[in-house]
Amino acid sequence: MAETAPQKIGPDKTLLLVDDDEPFLRRLAKAMEKRGFEVETAGSVAAGRAVATARPPAYAVVDLRLEDGNGLDVVEVLRDKRPDCRVVVLTGYGAIATAVAAVKIGATDYLSKPADATDVTNALLAQPDTLPPPPENPMSADRVRWEHIQRVYELCDRNVSETARRLSMHRRTLQRILAKRSPK
Repeated sequence: MAETAPQKIGPDKTLLLVDDDEPFLRRLAKAMEKRGFEVETAGSVAAGRAVATARPPAYAVVDLRLEDGNGLDVVEVLRDKRPDCRVVVLTGYGAIATAVAAVKIGATDYLSKPADATDVTNALLAQPDTLPPPPENPMSADRVRWEHIQRVYELCDRNVSETARRLSMHRRTLQRILAKRSPK
């Protein structure tokens, strides 16, 4: 992938990182501080909402699935308290349906874990009118199938029986697919 010119951080360098993976959170916070951000961390939805309410940052990186709830709850508070906040949603459970939900609720971008500090920085500072480069490694057919199943599952409010019916699939087969990690 071609290197682009480094983007500038705005005058307000505040960054909120919300993730319940403590080692990842510490590493990312340290890397983002080296890049010039003023980092504040939170390890839960409750802590993230509290920081977003008290001191709304200019930038935020929020994990989608946290032990005490959904990271999109933090994104909603950020959008309410500071509409110009640039939010990147991170998750280890990458699915198109959750990416669409994150963007609809106000996230600027969506990255699958493992994402490094460079990916996060590029997503936070990307210009809104620029298109990302095409993927170097497009999804496999198995991954596309898995993404479709995840999308239908989310649209059915995570109801396995209804999802299986709509996909014309046996419910147990669907349960086995949902229990596995996403294919590469």
